[in-house]
Amino acid sequence: MTARPSDTVLLTVTGRDGPDTTSRFTGLLADAGAELLDVEQVVVQGLLTLALLVRPSASAPEGQDPWQALLLAARELGVTVDVRAVAPVATPPGPEPLRYVVTGVGKTLGAREVHALTARLAEQGARVERITRLSETPLGSVELHVTLPPDADPSSLKRALLALSMESPTFDVALQRESLYRRGKRMVVMDMDSTLIRIEVIDELARAHGVHAKVAAITERAMHGEMDYDESLRQRVALLAGLDVQVLRELAANLPLTEGAETLIRVLKRLGYRTAVISGGFSVAAEALQARLGIDFAYSNMLEAQDGKLTGRTVGTIVNARRKAELLETLAKQEGILLEQVIAVGDGANDLLMLEKAGLGIAFRAKPKLREAADTSISAGGLDTILYLLGLTARELREVT
Repeated sequence: MTARPSDTVLLTVTGRDGPDTTSRFTGLLADAGAELLDVEQVVVQGLLTLALLVRPSASAPEGQDPWQALLLAARELGVTVDVRAVAPVATPPGPEPLRYVVTGVGKTLGAREVHALTARLAEQGARVERITRLSETPLGSVELHVTLPPDADPSSLKRALLALSMESPTFDVALQRESLYRRGKRMVVMDMDSTLIRIEVIDELARAHGVHAKVAAITERAMHGEMDYDESLRQRVALLAGLDVQVLRELAANLPLTEGAETLIRVLKRLGYRTAVISGGFSVAAEALQARLGIDFAYSNMLEAQDGKLTGRTVGTIVNARRKAELLETLAKQEGILLEQVIAVGDGANDLLMLEKAGLGIAFRAKPKLREAADTSISAGGLDTILYLLGLTARELREVT
């Protein structure tokens, strides 16, 4: 042993876990009148590591080894105990460190991926305080609680982790500020086209009407900043004039969902979250998804029709980037939910203001510019990856699916 009877010590118990191991040791400490200052326990594949920071009782008889009973119990239980004196850790004066949660998600995470992640954190001066496995076998998701110095630049860490995600096409890394609201989210708002579903509805309608090349050319001009979103939508919708409404209805009835969409919505509903689609797409599709998945709210553009044909015009206010952000804020206020408790998910430039408005903005399979601007991004996994970002474990997810 490296401790004297009067020292504050760190007791580290390791070995095969038993049903009464922890209670046996804490009972002996209680009987000895020791003060328990800190405790941490983890069991991996049936192997226990139990750490107890303890200060012995001031009234213990002089010359008596307060740890002898622990060593005898360890022999009986078939575990080992390391008794090590530790110096008191003084809390430095000044501001608290910045606390973040880093979530790594992939099909499988091996030593290479975990090393790449922890090495990137070390390069940025982030200190790992705790690692928790969220997935089951095989290892597919881990959550790391990290701290940064109070004067650190969190945006530098964000850029480093984004770069790591881009280097690893099968591995997503998400960064979130650790706060009261991280696990207190109450609403998830999603874009529709290329987010909740795998297609762009307007492209499919244009193909059916024989005008896809013209619609794509307008989309390209808008992406290069040659026209604003509203004008590009008007011009593209105008090219759909004369299309039979039945084509739109049939498309809406058979929309291909993005991987993980059904699981995400089902779990969110079971957990009491409010859900919404806020889309620059079309209402027939958004409302079909609302009914199909049980989504609470759907906002999108309405196409005008006469005599069973599209007129080439929309009805009402266009749902553009600014309108999306306004609808998110209005909906949160209507439901009595703080913006910090809202998650927004989207893939395009017209989702940026909505993502910025929410407490957590997620760029989903988005282009680099949106990924850089969003709070975090998902590119390798499906929409159900969002559940891991909420801190839910695979075991917890089994309980609600």
